[in-house]
Amino acid sequence: MIVLKATQDKFLGVLQSVAGIVERRHTLPILANVLIRKTGPLLQLTTSDLEIQIRTTAELGGDEGDFTTTVGARKLIDVLRSMPSDQTVSLESSQNKLILKGGKSRFTLQTLPAEDFPLVQEAASFGPVFSVPQKVLKELLNQVSFAMAVHDIRYYLNGILFVAEDKQLSLVATDGHRLAFTSATLDVEVPKQEVILPRKTVLEMQRLLNDKEGAIEMQFAGNQAKFSFEGMEFVTKLVEGKFPDYNRVIPKNHKNIITLGRAPLLASLQRTAILTSEKFKGVRLNIEPGTLRVASNNAEQEEAVDELDIDYGGDSIEIGFNVTYLIDALSNMNQDMVKIELADSNSSALLTIPDNATFKYVVMPMRI
Repeated sequence: MIVLKATQDKFLGVLQSVAGIVERRHTLPILANVLIRKTGPLLQLTTSDLEIQIRTTAELGGDEGDFTTTVGARKLIDVLRSMPSDQTVSLESSQNKLILKGGKSRFTLQTLPAEDFPLVQEAASFGPVFSVPQKVLKELLNQVSFAMAVHDIRYYLNGILFVAEDKQLSLVATDGHRLAFTSATLDVEVPKQEVILPRKTVLEMQRLLNDKEGAIEMQFAGNQAKFSFEGMEFVTKLVEGKFPDYNRVIPKNHKNIITLGRAPLLASLQRTAILTSEKFKGVRLNIEPGTLRVASNNAEQEEAVDELDIDYGGDSIEIGFNVTYLIDALSNMNQDMVKIELADSNSSALLTIPDNATFKYVVMPMRI
């Protein structure tokens, strides 16, 4: 009684697309499993960690006969990975076991009842559907995700703020020391909605999205967000709490402006970062007409100095930064030039892309 047949690479690909959120050790053992539901030629796989649920539907071959069961997701992936990619594998479900065969190999895996799998209760009503190309959302996430907090007690910082309003989708992330903002144009006008997506959701979305033009549809509810793309449905709980007013944080009228090559500045910071102290990661920027000097030192009294020629005629400023914050921002931009706007040595700096108002990065100075 073979009820599912497919090549190893096809089955493994579908399984890996939903398995990213599965944790091996969980208070509920069934959450280490994937829910497998086969109806006719359609295979539906669902995983959950009670906060996020991912479901994908794929058309795979197979004999007549439907079944629903749950089996250890990581174990099934490990078994499939051990087989050749062009090998046809078959699955059959009998009593509380799942039997997987391929070539001369046979694996019998323990299952748990499908009815015990805790599906996420979807919100009764979602807001209007709106969409952007997958490629665009992936770029937006990449431009701000590095600025998310990690395990901050201000839990609303451990994620990304999504703001949809009129024809604009804006994403904002901050850890209290720096803030990244980016935006894109939507194809429809939507009423204003603000939600905070949790960190784990953001990282999983970055893993799943690809550089295709195909649209990803989004819907927000009071405590949930839903994303649909390429046969996948992604439902996540939202972070509750009030995100800081990012508009107040972004400087408006800094008068000292430097425009320079992103790659040379990044290379200079990476060189000087080598001799920063492990704890503070501080670098000093000395900005004078014509010259930007980057300097660092550490507890062993070692020091690094690097100079860049710049087209600049503003005030002389000496300002300190955590070098990691600058490197993160520059590494996640793919433009040739970067614009730095400064007021003085005590005010935050604004990094933007020349002739592009969609990306803004604010970094607080540090005393060195």
